[in-house]
Amino acid sequence: MDTDFSDWIGRTERVDDPLSWVQAQAAQAVLDEPGAALVDGDALPLPWHWFHFLPRTPQAGLDTDGHPRRGGFLPPIAYPRRMFAGARVQVHRPLRVGRPAWREGTIRDVAMKSGKSGALAFVTVGYRFLQDGVLCLEEEQDIVYREPGAAVSAPQAVDLPPPPAHGWSRTLQPDPRLLFRFSALTFNAHRIHYDRDYARSVEGYPGLVVHGPLTAVLLLQLVRQSTARPLLGFSFRGVAPLFDLGPIRLIGRLAGDAVELEAQGPDGAKALVARCSLGPDPRP
Repeated sequence: MDTDFSDWIGRTERVDDPLSWVQAQAAQAVLDEPGAALVDGDALPLPWHWFHFLPRTPQAGLDTDGHPRRGGFLPPIAYPRRMFAGARVQVHRPLRVGRPAWREGTIRDVAMKSGKSGALAFVTVGYRFLQDGVLCLEEEQDIVYREPGAAVSAPQAVDLPPPPAHGWSRTLQPDPRLLFRFSALTFNAHRIHYDRDYARSVEGYPGLVVHGPLTAVLLLQLVRQSTARPLLGFSFRGVAPLFDLGPIRLIGRLAGDAVELEAQGPDGAKALVARCSLGPDPRP
């Protein structure tokens, strides 16, 4: 396989989006988001920009795994396992529902590495989100590509200890309906999230894989439902996959002007870690 993708570094793209209230209200439905329906002019919750600026690959342009075929904006790395492994987002001002916006993307780095599970490729992409000519968000994403590896074992459920005192927590059971609707919400056809036979027999997972971004979205929903302080930024890093085979627990710990977050599988192991920064409480 060609391992020199230096020509992709610096490649750019622009994606425009009207930030329709239709998509925002669809997200509210999928996530059981409480409160009034979002309408034009409302601030888009963080990180719901992931539900906009979506890929528009024709059906004929999809690969067998459901991803767009290699090439185009992202480099044509042939490793079959692909994941959105992490991100860092800074908020300058909220995006507003119903106002046209655009996203500028740039490939910042492509690095080929070797790990315990085999060869890896890391692609770093920088994004700028603008609305009314003003920079609203900046984001850097990590996309990881992996060689085929050994089958992943199912987590062994244990009795979890109580969540930390003075923290926030929520336990939920991801199921195929939620994973399918989140795939539809993000126009993501990767089959590991809804095709159980494919996930098991081709990619070696024990069940349907919970989207990393879904877990990150649920962690930030926990923050928004636990404090009135605005979210000024966040970062997350995937540690291990989660599956629809058991409950996941979301935990948040307030630490001054930040919240330390993690998602645990039924075995109690960390699957995703995150951190968000908070602004001052707007209440008098």
